[in-house]
Amino acid sequence: MPTIEARTDLPGDVATVLAVSLDLDVERAAGRRHRVHPVPAGPGSRTSGRIGAGERVRWSLRLYGVVPLRHTTQILEVHEALPGGGARFVDAMVSGAFSAFRHEHLFDPLPPGPDGSARTRSTDRMTWTSPLGPLGRLADALLVRRTLVGLLADRNAEIGRRLGL
Repeated sequence: MPTIEARTDLPGDVATVLAVSLDLDVERAAGRRHRVHPVPAGPGSRTSGRIGAGERVRWSLRLYGVVPLRHTTQILEVHEALPGGGARFVDAMVSGAFSAFRHEHLFDPLPPGPDGSARTRSTDRMTWTSPLGPLGRLADALLVRRTLVGLLADRNAEIGRRLGL
C-alpha cells in the first residue's frame, strides 16, 4: 500500500492548528490548482466550515485541469486532546477513484519559538490502494503520488498562510 508522510511546522497552538485544518474553506482555497471543491452529497455532508466526526464531504476536482473526479470522504475520528498535548483526526474514502484511501492528521506541540510563541508540528500520513492491479500501480508511480504530494503541499501552505506563516 503506497504511503506519503509529510511534516510541517506551523505557528500556533495545537487547538488552533487543528481548527484550521478541519476547515473546508481552507481545502477549497488550497485546491485551486486542481479545481478542488466540496459539492453537496446528501444528509450528513458538508461543503463549508469546520467538519466534525461522522460528517462526509464529496470532493470534485479536475486532475490536470482535464480529468473530472469525485471522491467522498468521511471523518472517522477527531481527538482534540491526546496525552502529551497533541491532537489527531482521520478521514477515509467512502467512495471514489481509489480502492481504499486513508488520511491521518497528527498535531504535536513543539517547544516555543524564539519569541515564546506556540508552535505545532502537523504530520500527514496518506495511504491508498489504486484499482486495476498492475495498471493502478503504474498510475501510482507516474501520476497519483505526485498529485497527492502536490495537493498536500498546497493544503499545508494554505494552513500556514492562515496562521500567519
